[in-house]
Amino acid sequence: MGKVVSFGEVIMRLSPANNRMMKQSNEMEFFFGGTELNVAASLATMGCDVKHVSVVSDDFVGESAISSIKSYGIDTTHISKNEHPLGLYFLEVGSSVRASRIAYNRLNGSFANINPNQIDWEKALEGADYFHWTGISPGVSESAYIALKQGLKTANEKGIEITADPAYRSNLWKYGKEGFEVLKELVSYSTIFIGGVNEINEIIGTKFSSDKDSFIEACKEFQKQMPSIKKIFDKVRVGASASTQETQGRAWANETYFESEPIEILQVVDRIGTGDAFAAGLIYGLLNFDDETALKFGNAACAIKHTVPGDINHCSASDILDVMNGDKGGRIKR
Repeated sequence: MGKVVSFGEVIMRLSPANNRMMKQSNEMEFFFGGTELNVAASLATMGCDVKHVSVVSDDFVGESAISSIKSYGIDTTHISKNEHPLGLYFLEVGSSVRASRIAYNRLNGSFANINPNQIDWEKALEGADYFHWTGISPGVSESAYIALKQGLKTANEKGIEITADPAYRSNLWKYGKEGFEVLKELVSYSTIFIGGVNEINEIIGTKFSSDKDSFIEACKEFQKQMPSIKKIFDKVRVGASASTQETQGRAWANETYFESEPIEILQVVDRIGTGDAFAAGLIYGLLNFDDETALKFGNAACAIKHTVPGDINHCSASDILDVMNGDKGGRIKR
């Protein structure tokens, strides 16, 4: 199935149940997640050998987080601890015309205070086929940026495929560095880009539109400026409301454009982590299928995650394959 290493924050999500607003509820459910951890957990669920590199709080909350991560079969050998609290965020899950809302508390957490010198990247990346990162990690703190850059350099030297999801978040980047410049630097170490025209425009300062021909031209220009990038995969989402979504994938690889069929989700349960499910499905697909099938598998993984509560896609590879192959009726399996 392949070995994948991911790097990123482990964060706790707190959310009122049953689509309630916080002011309506005195109770909240919690989940452990984090953009890169969501990818790692999904890949482990699908059968891949996965290791996550991070840092958590040195208390019972951090212990609970590690226990949760281990339950997916993820190697936690390179998750360290420090005296800072675990990062967290609050989510109100929207419905129909009411949008979901998120408030973060992460900039002074354990991951933000990571010590780059504590990570032995040679051992962490030993035997890896893929190394996955997102733009959230370097946005959290300068120390997280330094740690990630060291990991990317090591992975690059080892010839490991590096998947980059820029995931720019404007509410991060509070420590004095310009986000797009940092992302441009880190993407230059990577080999596979998970993003579309908006992300390309942000990183290299272009103004391409989102139609098919412009997407192709954007990819060509991006590869010209980022010669390490061999393939570009994009997730396209169309939302009629918070409860109805349509997903589709498109890609530029080996000088060829291809796209997947759109999948409509008529009853969204949880939108959080759907992009991470796409990334995990894509990586799994690249390890097991050709590029076009990998894109279709990633899109199916993204679609099915809309039906799963929490940050992580708990569906198996066979569940995703069923959706990819057209089984979208939701009939009971006996």
